[in-house]
Amino acid sequence: MIAESGHYALVLALALALIQSIVPIVGARWRDAALMNVARSTALAQLLFVAASFAALVTLHVTSDFSVANVYENSHSLKPLLYKITGVWGNHEGSMLLWVSILALFGGLVAAFGNNLPLSLRAHVLAVQAWVASAFYLFILITSNPFLRIANPPIEGRDLNPVLQDIGLAVHPPMLYLGYVGFSISFSFAVAALLEGRIDAAWARWVRPWTLMAWIFLTLGIAMGSYWAYYELGWGGWWFWDPVENASLMPWLAGTALLHSALVMEKRNALKVWTVLLSILTFSLSLLGTFLVRSGVLTSVHAFATDPTRGVFILLILFVFIGGSLSLYAWRAPALKQGGLFAPISREGALVLNNLLLTTACATVFIGTLYPLALEVLTGEKISVGAPFFNFTFAPLFVPLLLAVPFGPLLAWKRGDLLGAAQRLMVAGIVALVAMALVFAWTYGGATLAPLAIGLAAFVIMGALCDLAERIALFRIPFSLSLRRARGLPRATWGTAFAHAGLGVALIGIVCETTWNTEYIGSMKPDDVARVAGYQLRLDGLNPRQGPNYREMVAQFTVTRDGEKISVMTPSKRNFTTRGASTTEAALLTRGASQLYISLGDASADGAIAVRIYHKPLVLMIWWGPVLMAFGGLLSLSDRRLRVGAPKPAKAAARALQAAE
Repeated sequence: MIAESGHYALVLALALALIQSIVPIVGARWRDAALMNVARSTALAQLLFVAASFAALVTLHVTSDFSVANVYENSHSLKPLLYKITGVWGNHEGSMLLWVSILALFGGLVAAFGNNLPLSLRAHVLAVQAWVASAFYLFILITSNPFLRIANPPIEGRDLNPVLQDIGLAVHPPMLYLGYVGFSISFSFAVAALLEGRIDAAWARWVRPWTLMAWIFLTLGIAMGSYWAYYELGWGGWWFWDPVENASLMPWLAGTALLHSALVMEKRNALKVWTVLLSILTFSLSLLGTFLVRSGVLTSVHAFATDPTRGVFILLILFVFIGGSLSLYAWRAPALKQGGLFAPISREGALVLNNLLLTTACATVFIGTLYPLALEVLTGEKISVGAPFFNFTFAPLFVPLLLAVPFGPLLAWKRGDLLGAAQRLMVAGIVALVAMALVFAWTYGGATLAPLAIGLAAFVIMGALCDLAERIALFRIPFSLSLRRARGLPRATWGTAFAHAGLGVALIGIVCETTWNTEYIGSMKPDDVARVAGYQLRLDGLNPRQGPNYREMVAQFTVTRDGEKISVMTPSKRNFTTRGASTTEAALLTRGASQLYISLGDASADGAIAVRIYHKPLVLMIWWGPVLMAFGGLLSLSDRRLRVGAPKPAKAAARALQAAE
């Protein structure tokens, strides 16, 4: 009965979405406030029903109801409760239900907290949101129903894919989807603006919080996914330029450009047409990522679907929404008024440069990811575009971007002083040069580009600090006054500094891990000792152990350095008999920002076991950087000036106009 209730709730959500997609548009055309307000009530009701449907699927998984095909295929009665819950979205059908649930959540948030929006704009935004929701409800109900029953229910389930039975799965997909789907609001605002034929600085103020919220979640989702792959897959890498990894990186790059473009539009009423286009493209790239994962065109640990019917359906959704929105843009964008002018050397100019480099980097990833697929479709020839291509094309674009990042906040709006900004960044430049010299001296005869990259990272971090120091007049006025100024700085200013510094922190981690990573690969027997980066790791023994739904072989390593015992590490190899699959559970030992990493391979008949041991210097900074960036975004989101609504002067002017009438 629970499965049928969940299915029926999904059907009702579809019906509400169809009403929401039509009635408010009619109301906007007729200037009927009652019809436009239908969007708000239907969005909230739609959220209620899709939440009930999702709760029903969670209940079926928790209670191990194997009469439901989705539960049978992806669960097991002995599986820990946490993985029963996360197994809901560890498969195609459940993950798509999570997708539309988050879509309905964002629509409900706009309905609940968008009271400051003009009624017509809110009606259009929620209607566009309902168009997207209706398409995906139909996709789920027609091709991916998670509530299908099995005629003769089995006693036990097939269990979840073993590599997905990890705490990272509880965090990574929901975070990623909150980012992916969150950009749907920016898309809906853009299409609504094109439908109304009106866009201004107030529109940018309304869009920015939703875009920033989605960007924060996507940043954390990508970082969590990278760390999960690093420790769970046992390969020791943090990024592989996997096509599905690229599918999440592309909307992040476009979304970052959109955040900066919307800022220019809000402050200077410029880049209107470009900002609308970025809003469309960012969510379009999110839809493309959904297609790559769900269509079966890729073979990846991320990919679930293999049914071509699903791929064709999602391809049709892409054609309708991407093609339709871009056609609407081509028709209406020329009628939108351009904004104010500015000099090339200005904060607007720096943000335009930021946009050009980010979108070009996004284009290179797009081409490298889709070119092999297009070539295979057209010619049948299979090629692989791997890390060398992306490193060669992507990295050179980020070097000028990182060089420009510290200058942007120090330039004035409309017309800036590049020489003055450079003088204020002199301390950052000196610190960068010192950092380069120290790394050159420490690694004399080694990598030549690594010290330059470390210096660049130091320049970015110190540039963010210099911006704060300038704003509080540090060392130019009494320290107590500087502290008072620091407390009075807008949170968005602090957020910008944290986000920019996070870029530098991540770059240091990337350079150190890729350049000075040390590894030991071989076979070891009990009492054998491996030496890596000054550490001695002795294999004490191998012990079998029974888990809830698996058996594992646990190895115990004693780690010493200069004769002093540091820790004991216990990597394992797990065998899931129900699935007939095995996984490697890596052991990690954290020392500051660096890690020792042990991964087990297969055991041999003579009692030896294959072992991979890595020392990864400053590897954790790779993920501390995105966390710092997301924290900066959260500070900016909490800024009292950033509201979902028109700026206060605009509202005051509107009230004065009404009073005059």
